[in-house]
Amino acid sequence: MTPVERRASFSLATIFSLRMLGLFLILPVFALEAGKYPGGDDPALIGLAMGIYGLTQALLQFPFGLASDRLGRKRVIIFGLLVFAVGSGVAALAPSLVWLTIGRAVQGAGAVSAAVTALLADQTRDEVRTKSMALVGASIGLMFALSLVVAPLLVEYIGLVGLFTMTATLALVGVAVVIWWVPAEPLQHKNQPRGSLIEVLQLPALLRLNFGVFVLHAVQLAMWMAVPKMLEQAGLSHEHHWWVYLPAVMGSFLVMGGMFPMEKRGYLRAVFLMAVGLITVVQLGFWAVATSSPSLGALSVLLFLFFCGFNVLEASQPSMASRVAPAHARGAAMGVYNTLQSLGFFAGGVMGGWLMKHQGAQGLFAVCAGVMLLWLLVAWPMTAPAAKVAGLAPKAG
Repeated sequence: MTPVERRASFSLATIFSLRMLGLFLILPVFALEAGKYPGGDDPALIGLAMGIYGLTQALLQFPFGLASDRLGRKRVIIFGLLVFAVGSGVAALAPSLVWLTIGRAVQGAGAVSAAVTALLADQTRDEVRTKSMALVGASIGLMFALSLVVAPLLVEYIGLVGLFTMTATLALVGVAVVIWWVPAEPLQHKNQPRGSLIEVLQLPALLRLNFGVFVLHAVQLAMWMAVPKMLEQAGLSHEHHWWVYLPAVMGSFLVMGGMFPMEKRGYLRAVFLMAVGLITVVQLGFWAVATSSPSLGALSVLLFLFFCGFNVLEASQPSMASRVAPAHARGAAMGVYNTLQSLGFFAGGVMGGWLMKHQGAQGLFAVCAGVMLLWLLVAWPMTAPAAKVAGLAPKAG
């Protein structure tokens, strides 16, 4: 990577990390803590409160991405982070589950993922973009692992109110990173044609990736409606769940590192399909252990395999989407991509809560395995995107 590419990769990964740490700190404790609020005795409502963040993100990802094509990436990112901070404040002050849900919805309205991803794509060449996206994916995975360790400890001292206050603070730190660390935007955004929704919806390769990111994040969020309870059934108290999560996430990073040589040798399609197939097998494994008393060893192996597949897909999918999209429509394309990602979060929360209430863990994992298999069939005709001719170099600064 060039110095500008390294600076862009690390600074934008930091923005993702700060934002996702705030979200992930809530994830492992939300279902238990939300039950203490008035109205928190309904798992379906708790699932809605957890997943509604994804719905408002889905509604605004494309407008934010399109706006970043026209107004500039950094302006849109700063605005989105401020909205996210406001939503965190509303959630921190929430007196009931209804207001907690409203706060989560406002958090989701700070839909900056498309603009951040598009800016990273603008400032990196095709040949290093997957590595840059992998850095973002690794930072997100690291924040997830960190949150699993510290969230149960923090919530004992500062409660859910304190966690949402921390989330607001992290968003404001992200604003400072955008202003003072992220490189200046490339000059190529000036005086060039702009993308449209119709244009990016006419690319079959993007449609496959959009469907895939929806399924991946729906399955990911739905899982967390069942996995913590299964770990407790296996004899591991909730404050010690990180004993399983942390080694699984960290070990999966080593597996993800093997993706880069495979991509250079032309095996990106094979690695991608293997990752989708692996998560399908993992869901079947969870379904099998849910039929009886799950063992801690089996759950640990399944979670490790899940994170292996998930981290590979988290790194490769946005990179492929940015390479398939025309440069002038990259913000619009990533807006659609992140819209489907956010819809996946929403669907996973709502579906996971409903299935746990009516069908239990077995029904949940059966549905997850089914939609993963459908994704494998949809993705099968894919081809790895070819590298494009280099355009304007990113502007230093």
